[in-house]
Amino acid sequence: MVRALARTDFRLWSQLWLAYRRFYRAETDDQLTQSAFDRLSTGAGPLVGLVAEDEAGRLLGLVHLVFHPSTWSTSERCYVEDLFVTPEARGTGTARELLEAAFGEADRRGAGSTYWETQEFNAPARSLYDQVARRTSFIVYER
Repeated sequence: MVRALARTDFRLWSQLWLAYRRFYRAETDDQLTQSAFDRLSTGAGPLVGLVAEDEAGRLLGLVHLVFHPSTWSTSERCYVEDLFVTPEARGTGTARELLEAAFGEADRRGAGSTYWETQEFNAPARSLYDQVARRTSFIVYER
């Protein structure tokens, strides 16, 4: 089941968050973790957190969305900033459920498009992404 991130989810969410950050070899600290959670779990504003949980209430994955205006459209866009599923839940449809919930939230908010990026080497994720969206020709630069 996918649902909105709740204020009571911090302990379980932070375990997913840290595993996700380790997957991408990204450093993190307690202040960043707390700040991200606080902004994602309010249910208001441009940041939205969703989580997938099993029948026992264990969190299996997360998706974080950023809603923002665009000069290319009169409607907002939805950026999937983070998507992570525990190794045990991979291949079970959990990532697809999280993406479908993200698409549903984007539709509910009237976003004109939903987009994301991933690393080239992330073949398992790209296999799913190729099924639910189209790949663009854009290359990402960062400073």
